[in-house]
Amino acid sequence: MDSTKSSGETAINITESKSSEGKAPATHTATTKATPYQQGGWKRGISIFDFILRICAIVAALVATTTMGTTDETLPFFTQFFQFQASYDDLPTFMFFVVANAIASGYLVLSLPFSIVCIVRPHAAGAKLLLLIFDTVLVAFTTAAAASAAAIVYLAHNGNANTNWFAICQQFTDFCQRVSSAVVASFIAAVIFIFLVMLSAIALRRH
Repeated sequence: MDSTKSSGETAINITESKSSEGKAPATHTATTKATPYQQGGWKRGISIFDFILRICAIVAALVATTTMGTTDETLPFFTQFFQFQASYDDLPTFMFFVVANAIASGYLVLSLPFSIVCIVRPHAAGAKLLLLIFDTVLVAFTTAAAASAAAIVYLAHNGNANTNWFAICQQFTDFCQRVSSAVVASFIAAVIFIFLVMLSAIALRRH
């Protein structure tokens, strides 16, 4: 009995023993083919992992948005006419950060049904391509927001003597801790977006 395998099909040659009448042995070929479920098993696994990553990205983006959007600190020593206050909306960079991560959060929520479609129908190339395009856009969007905010956070922590920018984190400690946490969460969301792009590209490459 010989067997050969090509393109998901297996051919099995079965040779019958010589009969008592002296006839030549007869050979029969049985062909088996892999089921669609077996062929799409690894794609379904990738789609499930994609769905889990999107849930994690939603959490990271929402944490970044809410943490930065609620950051406001007023120092206890102030007079009736003068007070020291730091708020995220004092800086356009932080406002862009909040808007960008809010958009990313909304997109991720809307992308969940498409991710579920990819799980149910592993060979649906259209949904994967659509997610790949928008995920790529959001990679650039979230990375730009996180990087620009990180530059401001760096100046808040260290200042710049050449431009007479003073480090304010020695006074506004709570403000700096919150904006730093928001930036870290945004970078986590950006990294997850990169993994999502890679997963979609792999699934489409071997479609």
